[in-house]
Formats: sequence, C-alpha cells, structure tokens
Amino acid sequence: MPGFLNAVTIAGGGLAGLALGIGLRRCGVEVTLHEAGVYPRHRVCGEFVSGVNDGVLQKLGVAPHFHDAARLSSARWFDARGPLASLKVGAMGISRRTLDDRLQRDFREAGGILHQNSRTAPGAGTVWAAGRVKTRGKWIGLKCHARGIEFPGDLEMHIGKNGYAGLARVGSGTVNICGLFRTQTAAGGKHALENHLRAGGLGHLADRIEAADIDPDSRCGVAGFDFGRQQCPEFSIGDAARMIPPFTGNGMSMALESAACALDPLLEFAAGKISWREAMATSDHLQNSLFRRRMVTAAVMQRVLTLMPGLVCSLTRAGCVPCGFLLQLVR
Repeated sequence: MPGFLNAVTIAGGGLAGLALGIGLRRCGVEVTLHEAGVYPRHRVCGEFVSGVNDGVLQKLGVAPHFHDAARLSSARWFDARGPLASLKVGAMGISRRTLDDRLQRDFREAGGILHQNSRTAPGAGTVWAAGRVKTRGKWIGLKCHARGIEFPGDLEMHIGKNGYAGLARVGSGTVNICGLFRTQTAAGGKHALENHLRAGGLGHLADRIEAADIDPDSRCGVAGFDFGRQQCPEFSIGDAARMIPPFTGNGMSMALESAACALDPLLEFAAGKISWREAMATSDHLQNSLFRRRMVTAAVMQRVLTLMPGLVCSLTRAGCVPCGFLLQLVR
C-alpha cells in the first residue's frame, strides 16, 4: 500500500461515515472514527437503497454487505381512499441495524480505529458525518419493524393529512415501516406511529400494524430537524451536509454517493498532494454537482405534498401526475 502523510478523522458512524472509513482503509489511510452511540441499534430510516449504482458500492468497498438485501421492483402509492398509482423501481431493502453493524465490523477488520460512545470536534483533518442538525423543525420521524404484516408488494407509500409513511421489505419476512409527520398531531408513547397514522386518516394502515408482530426494540423516533442544506462544519457528508425528504427514497443512496465524492479528495490530502481546504472544496463541488437537482426538486415536491395532500392525491388518482418522471428527477 502507498505511504500516506496525513490521517483522517470521521465524526459519525452512520452509513456515510462508515462507508467512507472503509474506502479510506482499503487504500491504506489511517482512519479514526467517533460514533456517539453503540452498535448494533435501530435508526429511523426508510431502509431501502434506490438510485446508487454498483460502481459507487464497489469504489467504497461495501458492495458485499448488500448480498442478501431484498430486491424491490415495484412501488404502490395510497391515500385514505385507497390506491393512487403504481410504478416500477429498482431498489434494495436492508435493515439499518444489520447494515451498520456489518459496516462497523468491516471497518475495524480493515484496521480502522473505532470509538463508540464518543464525540469529536470539527477541524482540519476531520470529516463531519454526524447526521442531521438539531433544530426547531416541525417534523417527527417514527419507525418500527413488523413481521406477519399483510404486505403483498415490495414498497408502499401512504399519504395522510399530517404526513406520510412508507413500507419496505427488508428481508427475512420483515417489513420496515417509517413515517414522517408534523409534530403535535397525535399522542406519543409506545404506539406513537399508529397514533400519528390514525390522526392523518390512515387508520387502515394502523390496523395492519397493530395486527402484525412488532419488534419492540425496533420502535424509535427522531424530532427537531429540517430538510435541505445543513449548517454543519464545512467538510460534511451524508445527512450532515444535505437532508433530502424521505418520500424520495434517496437518502441512503445519497449517503453512499457523498462518501464516494469525498474519497478521492481525501486520498490526495492523505498523500500530501493537496491541502485540507482543497480537499474540502473538491468534495463539496462534487456533491453540489451531483445533488443540486435532486434537492431543489425534492424541496418543491415535499412542500406541495404536505401542504396540499388532497389535491396531490386527486391529481395522481386521475393520472395527471407523471410519477415515473418525478422519480427520475430525485435520482
């Protein structure tokens, strides 16, 4: 392996941080990663990868970890009245608890130094992958895993009056259910997900969940965040740089793609060929070029979808919404 002059520190051991760490270690760079939590654990996430190409996975060295991911080819959209539309997709479903645990093991086996229950400060040599910025955002994300749920397809999206929820097969008979809702629209507690679904007029989906076998450890939630460009340290990747609305199904792909954007500039920095600021600027330019259209399109779609869900659903049911075209705009 080539000799490297500079080491790299990564703040945050989610999908972007771990994938980047593995990619750097594969090339021989000394990497230390600080993760605020511990592995394995569940995260609020749609848990399906849609849009990333095999070249990105191969470049980062993480492709083998998706070998048993569920292959998802169809998506159906619903509102309280019933079906709205269906379309073909190309996606993989996989539990984040499983995937993150595989990646952190791979990172350590590759010689990376991992500190759990640990935080670090931003600065030269540190890539920020610590996730979304905590704000006074108006959204709450809720998630659980279910087995034995009535689920004939691959992916479902349900639009309610207070937000939306998606279902995805993630393998071994398990379905991930993840929703985004306006805060203060329903009671919290153990059944917060079902309560928010009922408050949005999606009682039929709440009934399906309550009739299923729910993994109690998988229930989790996050609040206090917003979408778009995040106010994080300058060299940021993944959700720490940009958060795309979850209905797009592109968040996990963007985490991996952002790690790939950072990899080559960091290799040049580690080899002493460019400065930290040059590496940071190159990574940011690559991410902007790759994600700008997706972020702008998704912001407009999120606003329309959440402010006028009834109109969106009526137009979609009438066949007036080009779902396939809009999907490509956020890929």
